Amino acid sequence: MANVYMTLADIAKINDKNLADIEVTDLLDDAPVLKVLGADESSNGESHKYTKETGAPVVGFRAANDGRENKASADTLVTIALKILDASFTVDKAVADIHNKGPEYILAREGRRHLKAAMAGAEAQFFYGVGADSAGFAALADNAGLNGLSDAMVVNATGTTADTGSSVWAIRTNDSGSDLMAIGGGRGNSGFNIEWGETEVIRAAGSTGFYPAYFTPISAWMGLQIGSAYSVGRIANLTADAGKGLTDDLIAELLSKFPATRKPNLLAMSRRSLLQLQQSRTATNATGAPAPFPTESHNVPIVVTDSIGNTEALLT
Repeated sequence: MANVYMTLADIAKINDKNLADIEVTDLLDDAPVLKVLGADESSNGESHKYTKETGAPVVGFRAANDGRENKASADTLVTIALKILDASFTVDKAVADIHNKGPEYILAREGRRHLKAAMAGAEAQFFYGVGADSAGFAALADNAGLNGLSDAMVVNATGTTADTGSSVWAIRTNDSGSDLMAIGGGRGNSGFNIEWGETEVIRAAGSTGFYPAYFTPISAWMGLQIGSAYSVGRIANLTADAGKGLTDDLIAELLSKFPATRKPNLLAMSRRSLLQLQQSRTATNATGAPAPFPTESHNVPIVVTDSIGNTEALLT
């Protein structure tokens, strides 16, 4: 894929001293789910390891003057491979220097935009995994317990139109390290940190020669810990087909799959799913008045994100 760099034409668009100093965008590059997701540092640099209890100890009553057979609990080691999220960028030195506010303004603006786009890309990766970016980390859609209709934590909304599906994810996240969490770290520097390095002038390669350019490295090691089998649930095959959209009943069915003491604390969905939920409430409103846009369902807060699409392949 060819590189695309800032040009003099781009500078001309923003070099007018009469322009308002505001940021206006037509892009859908926010990351609202990432803002509320629990986070932890990598346990081992470029990978993250933890143990998950997969076998309960055998306990029970016993008769007087008699013992019981001892059976210990069992644990499984889980290893998560972290991947490099890269938001580094290059700007031709002469192009940046010509701006009336100086190169620092251009570099700061491009840095903010690159980092914002990287966070939106990371959020999409959390939902779609290698389907979003094959070089990224495996995530929810890749999980064997969440990618089929027969999976225990999946509810089928029964939509039938191919490639028009969407999903609602019920998520249990916290800072205790036991459920769904963003994991960061690496390069021998454990800790969830995004490294925004010093800008330097480099000798960049053009199509016919070399030129001086400002290069700013921005990167992080990132992965996703799903936690237990009850950390995430999914409503799949939500479509625009009649009667196949999101309802409170579908959400209730999904919530019933979680343990009584470990309910989810977040519902992530697309704008279309939120609209379907609002319209389903309007249809059953006793007063006949339109229902407001929902902010929760069954006391679980809703977070709407453009990282969840409406063109998913239907689960089978």
